[in-house]
Amino acid sequence: MTNSIKTKIKRVPKNAVYELERINDIIDNNFICHVGFIHNSSPVVIPTMYGRKENFIFIHGASVSRLIKNLEKGVEICIAITKVKALVLARSAFNHTLNYESVVFFGKGNLVAESDKLGSLKVISDHVLKHRWEEVRMPNQKELKATKVIRIEIDESSAKVRSGDPQDSKSDYSLDVWAGVLPISNNFEAPIADAQLKKNIGLPKSIEILFGNGKQ
Repeated sequence: MTNSIKTKIKRVPKNAVYELERINDIIDNNFICHVGFIHNSSPVVIPTMYGRKENFIFIHGASVSRLIKNLEKGVEICIAITKVKALVLARSAFNHTLNYESVVFFGKGNLVAESDKLGSLKVISDHVLKHRWEEVRMPNQKELKATKVIRIEIDESSAKVRSGDPQDSKSDYSLDVWAGVLPISNNFEAPIADAQLKKNIGLPKSIEILFGNGKQ
């Protein structure tokens, strides 16, 4: 991984993180990335699922989509991943903020070869829900033809993480205003079966493991 002028954190640099292990941890604990690129001379940002393997991010999409058509050309892109952890409520409107963790990186996409497509799709599936890939029908030839996978190296990257209490102006600490942190949790809840699910089909291994009831 390399640092550059593009990835150097300038605003609140004390919150900057450049260690690859921490960057990968943030990537691995989120589901959606936002991909920014230029299309027909205009900026575009598209949210999409992803998966990480080693130092690469994999994303997939319809072969005819504008996202895939641009990325397979190798255009310059910027990818952002963010999770909001808490509302930080200060005594003044000016000092309200969020506790969060975010990653931004720059690079170019490369089209994954047909011979590697299934393996790359499994990377994305495992990122969303590990073991689910082994439980479902594999993509057929029509579905594979309609889908392309793009690989992007996590090279020029940085993270920014904010935690802790609000930082009020000294003169505001005497105000009779409640201040503190309002945490936000993002947990899985009880699964809801499809209305058309066949009878006598129990929860799959992937969900059992997710809730700590199965063996990996």
